[in-house]
Amino acid sequence: MNQLIPLEEALETILAGITPACQTERLEVTQALGRILAEPFIATIDSPPYTNSAMDGFALRASDSGGVLQVSQRIAAGQVPEPLAFGTAARIFTGAQLPDGADTVVMQEECEVEGDRVRVPARREVGDNVRLRGHEIKAGELLLEAGERLGPPALGLLASQGLANVLCAKKPRVALLQSGDELVEPGSTTLPAGAIYNSNRSLLEGLVLQAGGQVVGVWHLADTFDATSEALQQAVDAADVVITTGGVSVGEEDHVKPAIAALGELHLWRLALKPGKPFAFGRIAGKPIIGLPGNPSSVLVTFSLLARPILLALQGARDLAPFSLWLTAGFERRGGLRAEYLRGSIVSEGGVSKVYPIANQSSGALYAATQSDVLIVAPVGQDIAEGDSVEVIPLKSLF
Repeated sequence: MNQLIPLEEALETILAGITPACQTERLEVTQALGRILAEPFIATIDSPPYTNSAMDGFALRASDSGGVLQVSQRIAAGQVPEPLAFGTAARIFTGAQLPDGADTVVMQEECEVEGDRVRVPARREVGDNVRLRGHEIKAGELLLEAGERLGPPALGLLASQGLANVLCAKKPRVALLQSGDELVEPGSTTLPAGAIYNSNRSLLEGLVLQAGGQVVGVWHLADTFDATSEALQQAVDAADVVITTGGVSVGEEDHVKPAIAALGELHLWRLALKPGKPFAFGRIAGKPIIGLPGNPSSVLVTFSLLARPILLALQGARDLAPFSLWLTAGFERRGGLRAEYLRGSIVSEGGVSKVYPIANQSSGALYAATQSDVLIVAPVGQDIAEGDSVEVIPLKSLF
């Protein structure tokens, strides 16, 4: 396992062994934001459920346009109208049901009201400013597939069909193991010499939550093999997935990798990835063990590219790969021996969106990530010239 493994190969190996947990729960639609839909959703009603007006104005027959018409009724949203009498118009408001017989709506700004009569312009077309029943959705149509992640528009769509609750995948239970004797929890009044505050816990808990997981326990590992092994076993007993940070490199105090191998199976280690080379993946008692590096920016990148797809796959999500797009490079860079994910910012120059790496690309620079818009994908061995199209992953699409 000394050879560096390409990211794509590592992902293929990892995801080949991940199957959805098939555990579900029914949630109120208002509580299902970010959850993974566990069954397809078929429309039960047409949308709109009746033909209605798209404007405030007057409903009439198009053949009657170009004259003065008697206003025979007033129709507000929620009212059931009478059939439209011949040679008349109906005062109507946006969203109100179109009366039988009417086939067009003329905006009020185009009409002249004269007491209980209205003058409408000529040459109105059938269907103007009218929303036909079922023009957006027809009953029986597939609206959402199983595996869809439910965002606010999807929740609104479900509610528009009268759905009060929805079947979702349960959140995977995640245990976090933090390695490093130098770590001190935030809130301590003094920082001892040689110590650092533990930023990875807050970072990871947020990332797990955004990926649909639930943190069920956090262990701080003493830098010994026995302590690491004991904590790993406890975490495996408590969770569906274990994520460790630190302890997967080659130092004498790095015990996570050998502990995984001793308790279960180590499937891969060390990626052709920057930042994030000392990444490990294995299983204990059949449960995924994800060994992330210890540096915060390496945690961010490796979680986003490798751990996030695992958590999504366990929930049966359809889309595992992060969303990406292509922008114009405002920089030059020589290709390296590892795929690199550069933190970058987007700048509009002359109507063109260009992307630039930020100055600090250190794997320990967490502040740099807060100043970045995207991760710039720099493939192995590929030079980037100014003006080239480069792939970027918007950070806001990840969390």
